Amino acid sequence: MERAVVVTGGSRGVGRGIVLRLAADGTRVVVLDAEPPTEPWPTDLAGRVEVVVGSAADLTVAERAADRAEAAGALMGWVNNAAVFQDATLDDPTRVVEVITTNVALAVVGCSVAVGRFVAARTPGSVVNVSSHQAQRAVRGALPYATAKAAVEGLTRAAAVDHGPDGIRVNAVALGSIRTARYDGLLAAQPAQMAALHPLGRVGEVDEVAEVVAWLLSDAASFVTGAVIPVDGGRSARGADPEER
Repeated sequence: MERAVVVTGGSRGVGRGIVLRLAADGTRVVVLDAEPPTEPWPTDLAGRVEVVVGSAADLTVAERAADRAEAAGALMGWVNNAAVFQDATLDDPTRVVEVITTNVALAVVGCSVAVGRFVAARTPGSVVNVSSHQAQRAVRGALPYATAKAAVEGLTRAAAVDHGPDGIRVNAVALGSIRTARYDGLLAAQPAQMAALHPLGRVGEVDEVAEVVAWLLSDAASFVTGAVIPVDGGRSARGADPEER
């Protein structure tokens, strides 16, 4: 039977890159996204990708995506990539809590449905949560996002410990700046500054993230769980140089 994976937030950006990478390997992919794709899938892969439109934080919608995946093949992986990028400050704590809750719910619901399906089928499975370097080193002005991603990394470790005996692996990738349409719209006008934040001297590409996610989902990573893997060009390792001007 063919392998199937659900990717949340897979209509664009990093999520789309993950979908294309998995589909190219022959995996059947169900995209769960609040919005449909803005561009068609490549002709040679279109038959391997199905889209469910709705909120990945909605349990009913997530279960529907899992149903579609199980109809297409053996559900073996789930990627929690969907996120909400909204800033809020502590002078509006209600809004801060709302944004944090939404982001954490996207990962919790995905983990819940994936684990439930793996356990019911009595098969091993892999969950990959998409985090950020901001979970460890916050960027000013992004308090809710940084807080939520720290929670997602805690969820990753806890779920790995709880469900390792079921043969379920749970890992996360912590991303640095990755070149997407959103990145181009916000930060592309500062190429030198953004490159300088990463020891490799550049921002990352979507395909580079997709390669790591595909590996974590694969049997090649069969003894990797509870890990948070930086895919950030060294950004999280870089400290401020007091002599740098």
